[in-house]
Amino acid sequence: MQLAFVLVEPKVPENVGAAARALCTMGFNQLWLVNSDLHTRPEAHWLAHGSDHILDNVRIFPDMAAVRNSVDLLMGTSAKCRHHRQDWHEPAQLRDIMVRKGASVATSALVFGREDRGLSNDELALCDLLTGFPMAVPYPSLNLSQAVMLYAWELSGLASAPVEQSRPAAPDARLGALRQRLETLLPELDAPSDGKLWQWVFERLPLLTERDVGFVHTLCGNIERRVAESSDPEKQ
Repeated sequence: MQLAFVLVEPKVPENVGAAARALCTMGFNQLWLVNSDLHTRPEAHWLAHGSDHILDNVRIFPDMAAVRNSVDLLMGTSAKCRHHRQDWHEPAQLRDIMVRKGASVATSALVFGREDRGLSNDELALCDLLTGFPMAVPYPSLNLSQAVMLYAWELSGLASAPVEQSRPAAPDARLGALRQRLETLLPELDAPSDGKLWQWVFERLPLLTERDVGFVHTLCGNIERRVAESSDPEKQ
């Protein structure tokens, strides 16, 4: 599984450089930025200290929607659990969830918000699940580069974690494809995007194991055939 660390509109170039250094020390090399070119600033390279290759290969996205469309699994960081979502996980739990994905997830991204205000509610809504560190005090929060370092350390063993199969799943069998499939299928079953069933399905979806993802794909296929038959006058 490829894991990218995403910084959304960072304000301080030194934080970008320190984040690159943190990723390098923990064996990661994918740093993505949203609506920012701070990786080109001299201050970023001063703090990178031996990790300039990560800054030189930063991938730039115009917005969070573009990041969403580029990965199978999108995880957003939040300093607190959002009351309307039940999918907030501590870093150790996040690692276990990712390990269970196996080959059903080829690409994933962990998103960090702005230093002053984090991720917006709309940006968090694009994420498959949310994660955060339990804090002893509500204020102050972790510095951006500190948060990147802690997550990089916690997730650094993913490359050596055992998975059920080594062959990558076909694109149409992955978690991202299942999410898109359900987004189309649920409205046909009278489950609107603002309903409880929709919310429950998409909060549980990122927790599925690789085998579960395959099972739900099969289930969706059976339902899609029945829906198609019920709408075909010749088969009624």
